[in-house]
Amino acid sequence: MRIILVLLALIATPARAAVVGADSHGFEVRHSIDLPVPPARALAAFAQIASWWSKDHTYSGDYRRLSLDLRPGGCWCERLDGGGGVEHMRVALYEPGQRIVLTGGLGPLLYEATTGVMAVRAIKTKSGSQLVVNYRAAGFARANGTQMALGVDVVLREQIERLRIFASRDAVKR
Repeated sequence: MRIILVLLALIATPARAAVVGADSHGFEVRHSIDLPVPPARALAAFAQIASWWSKDHTYSGDYRRLSLDLRPGGCWCERLDGGGGVEHMRVALYEPGQRIVLTGGLGPLLYEATTGVMAVRAIKTKSGSQLVVNYRAAGFARANGTQMALGVDVVLREQIERLRIFASRDAVKR
């Protein structure tokens, strides 16, 4: 019966997403998903970035080169050929089972004079948890925040949907 409920959740609960605000200097996007796992497992699934992030949104083209070290100062990093790498974001706050706060510029924002904050919060619900991902970026960039927000929203929506599928499959295994 649990497997049927989880499979129904996969079909019935797509990610909710919104560009919360944007102007010439920055933007805020928010995504949320309902997961059939408790908050601690939802955050643990988020930390397994190489299990759900798309290779199409990496520098190396290989999602297996991604890692996220859940500790203050920990790196969301990607290994590149020849010993190089990319620091996508850095863990600023980690409260096990509750929230992760990361700082940095995702994707092309790395090359701009911007800074970003991604707050990932897991909220207990009757059926498991709700994971809310809020990303804000601001500063000086060649494209304005309104234009950047649309692209970031599309990419994050895809990734959060992939996370929802991954975390829900994990619930079936247990």
